[in-house]
Amino acid sequence: MTAPDVADPDEAPEKQPAGSLTEAIVRYYDQTWLDYRMLWLNRDNLAVHFGYTDERTRSHTDALKNMNRVLADRVQVQPGERVLDAGCGVGGSSLWLATERGARVVGITVAPRQVAMARGHAVRRGLSDRVSFEVADFTATPFPDASFDVVWAVESLCHAPRKAAFYQEAARLLRPGGRVVISEYIRAARPLDPTGERLLHEWFDGWPMLDLDTPAEHLAHLAAAGFTDARLDDVTVHTRPSLRRLYRMAYWTYPLAVLGRVTGIRSEIQHGNVIASIRQYQALRHGAWFYGILSATLHRRRPQFGSE
Repeated sequence: MTAPDVADPDEAPEKQPAGSLTEAIVRYYDQTWLDYRMLWLNRDNLAVHFGYTDERTRSHTDALKNMNRVLADRVQVQPGERVLDAGCGVGGSSLWLATERGARVVGITVAPRQVAMARGHAVRRGLSDRVSFEVADFTATPFPDASFDVVWAVESLCHAPRKAAFYQEAARLLRPGGRVVISEYIRAARPLDPTGERLLHEWFDGWPMLDLDTPAEHLAHLAAAGFTDARLDDVTVHTRPSLRRLYRMAYWTYPLAVLGRVTGIRSEIQHGNVIASIRQYQALRHGAWFYGILSATLHRRRPQFGSE
């Protein structure tokens, strides 16, 4: 069973076939929900993501909600604008956008249980007229062309096997002048040294991700999809307290996690989540990745293939 300390790497583990990735993502979020609920989020923020710490924040909960403010300010979300929350989790950001910015939001996730919970939260908050949730893949959605003003993705793009497919779909969905905003884990380089690759892939194994893209890869995908004014900022200094918090929680409870796995109380997926929570921060300290916020604008629709 893998220990918290890092052994000398041999080679990166074989990647999971892309065809099974969606099922793996659903199983991950279904089986780790109790961990998130007990140790990370609360019914106020509903945030299945990391926090953004600055002079406005005094607590973990403040930092989680502050990430929404930072992203909304980045692309100037306006009252009445239609936002697609791509990878919405249990609805935290969607409900925040409706309440704090007056947006009309559609949240999508591949996990049916998350949709059910998000819909329940919307009903309890009286927001069902402004927020809706659906099961959908954000690389191939059922929505018409040019139906959103903002496409928003908080730590969800990491799960896409092909990041370019997300950007192409975002361009299709956005109206002229529409914006995309993403907070995401960014690979520092390709390839990394053997230790860096080992740490990344042990992290990926626990949180069903095939790989991360580099800054140049993200920017190239945006340009190919027709976006302009792309901006990518390294905000690790603001997210490091949250990343470190998760690492410390996982590191110090690791012996209990091992006991739970050995006795069958916890599943392989739940145990893998603990290991990944350790590896993400070890990989960060190694310089294998950074936390980035990325935004861009679609000034005009790209012509469809074969059009005049």
